Amino acid sequence: MNRNLAGLAARFGLLAALVTGALVAGAPGRAEAAERTVERVSVTLVNPLVAPRPSETVVVTRAELGKVAPSFDITKALVVDAQGAPVLSQLVDMDGDEAPDQLVFQTNLGARETKTLELRLGQRPPASRAEFKVYGRFVRERHDDFVWENDLVAHRVYGTDLETYKKDPLVSSGVDVWVKRVPKLIANDWYLTGDYHRDLGEGADFYSVAKSRGCGGLGLWAGGKLAVSRNFTSSRVLASGPIRLVFELSYAPWDAGSARVAEVKRVTLDAGSHFNRFESTFTAKDRNALSVGVGIAKHPGNLLKVDVKPAHQTPWMAVWEPLDGGKSGHLGCAVVLSPGSKAETQATDTDYLLVTPASAGGTAVYYVGTAWDRASGLADITGWTKEVQSLANRLAAPVKTTLAPISGP
Repeated sequence: MNRNLAGLAARFGLLAALVTGALVAGAPGRAEAAERTVERVSVTLVNPLVAPRPSETVVVTRAELGKVAPSFDITKALVVDAQGAPVLSQLVDMDGDEAPDQLVFQTNLGARETKTLELRLGQRPPASRAEFKVYGRFVRERHDDFVWENDLVAHRVYGTDLETYKKDPLVSSGVDVWVKRVPKLIANDWYLTGDYHRDLGEGADFYSVAKSRGCGGLGLWAGGKLAVSRNFTSSRVLASGPIRLVFELSYAPWDAGSARVAEVKRVTLDAGSHFNRFESTFTAKDRNALSVGVGIAKHPGNLLKVDVKPAHQTPWMAVWEPLDGGKSGHLGCAVVLSPGSKAETQATDTDYLLVTPASAGGTAVYYVGTAWDRASGLADITGWTKEVQSLANRLAAPVKTTLAPISGP
């Protein structure tokens, strides 16, 4: 071999060595490839409370999942328990772009319990009709109501057509309550017959809202007065079950003292819960100055309990009242603010109020719940306030969720 050929061979040998070395050094690349094929993710839940949490809703976000398993496709996520049995789950689109942002499912957690479930890739089956425990819709045929419910509670609010209804016009942004005896979804059936002011075995509409805040309606507290909006002007449903309902209501601008304010109210209701989560976002020139008054209607026979605690606690207000003078049982209604909220009590001629500052971004988050003694097993104000305090405790000590990829078969 002449020297030129020997030099070429040496150079090719060096190149081969460099390539081989690069492949060896590229072992992390193989790890990254393995990461891209993760098909199982563990979900570990820790209940920090010394109290059980039945029907706890667990939320796994696309962003959280992407941090531990970037290639895991949330649209193909199946939930299984420790025994490998399937757990009902739901994909939720929180921003209306038709791409899911969250995976939600429910599980029971004991006191101080740690539980691990698993996400696996697979073909998501559609939920059956019997598995749907939440429902909500715009009701054009009943003067633009919006109605919503789960297996325990039902509510409605009023749209613009009711403002000009010739027979019985009503301008009110209060929240109505329908009491239910049965876990099945009843709203469509009740609207179909129009006969829902009598209890025919499923419950009825016994609650009176009129121009009050009803159970959990709001206004802006300004100058010692409550300024309230008119009826909602538009609605949209973001998630429609089977586990979680999310919808939004828009309210046209109204005057609150010197401010001109508009509102978008987002409501979230989960299966098995007496409580709705309300998130109101206000548009105004000076949103930092807004004080929100969340109300409960004054009705004859109301028993009122209020727990306005220091800022590191969770303020709430609850009433227990007779329906039809007690002939139709008793209703509990409650408003619970977010943990750490500042609050004071106020009142108008028609409502008890919890008044709290809106956040710097112009939002207020609060929870509205109801219970009927003829269906809930709660017998009096004492039982109801225990239920309300239980929610406050759960809000202050949320479940801790940890995700981790599972390697191997």
